[in-house]
Amino acid sequence: MSTSPRIAVVGAGAFGTALASVAAASGGDVTLIGRDKAAVDLMCTSRRNEKALPGIDLPPALSFSADAEAIRGAGIVLFAMPSQAQRDAARSLAPLLAPGAAVVICAKGMEKGTGRLLTEVLEEELPGREIAVLSGPGFAADIAKGLPTAMVVAARTAETGAALAQALSGPTFRLYPSTDRIGVQLGGALKNVLAIACGIIEGAELGDSARAALISRGLAELSRFVAAHGGEGITVTGLSGLGDLVLTGTSHQSRNLRFGIALGRHGNAAGWSGDLVEGAFAASVASGVAAEKGIDMPITDAVARIIDGSLDVKTAIGQLMTRPITQE
Repeated sequence: MSTSPRIAVVGAGAFGTALASVAAASGGDVTLIGRDKAAVDLMCTSRRNEKALPGIDLPPALSFSADAEAIRGAGIVLFAMPSQAQRDAARSLAPLLAPGAAVVICAKGMEKGTGRLLTEVLEEELPGREIAVLSGPGFAADIAKGLPTAMVVAARTAETGAALAQALSGPTFRLYPSTDRIGVQLGGALKNVLAIACGIIEGAELGDSARAALISRGLAELSRFVAAHGGEGITVTGLSGLGDLVLTGTSHQSRNLRFGIALGRHGNAAGWSGDLVEGAFAASVASGVAAEKGIDMPITDAVARIIDGSLDVKTAIGQLMTRPITQE
């Protein structure tokens, strides 16, 4: 990887735009690629992405394109589309990737149909490629505004992780390299499930003590899940686990938290008017995988069942509080 590789960000939503913005503001040669030509043209002229990040100016150095061909020659390609769209994107963009280009997954989730990690999905579609993952506590608006943010980028080797962290970091955006791709991915995916649970507690007015208990016990089951998949359980105490959960489980900027609040208030998803959040997909997938592998994940199971309508909030709380007492 060269010292200053060209960067292409595929996906012009809030997070993709924010990552492209901070990389360009730090002096990088960055192109943001979106599918909607009219929206991309508007970003070019207004220097804003009003739909995703209203009121935030984008750096003059940031380039835009509605043509996937723009990824040709990029040394780093950020996949900033939703988790369930990653496989199709990899399949369609594979012929355009430069030799030696690193692909960085910037989505938090597992593939719904297979229960597989996104690194596994992309390695299947892009054999021989360097696949890394970026995750951690960072709201898109905060990143784009230049507010101090720290996240983690995990790669197969420490050398690649360090190179990616160096290339993508800036004065207000700090990336820590890691080699635990499994732990970082699962921390990012399953903290969304726990954020929904935090929202349920808030919506049902169960108190801050219940939220604190949920966060700590939720991290315990997340650690078990990571270890069972071959990752390092301690990773969940870092940015991609605890750090991300503190952010998304307490801030109303989090769509997963707001979705959970709607569940807690109404007892089901009827009070939610938006699309299903990433945590809803992750809950279903993780619950199924945990059952197959014999991993004890009562909070994740409860969230999945509340979302699919097979369990109400009051019964779920009762079941969790009357489980057999075990050593912490």
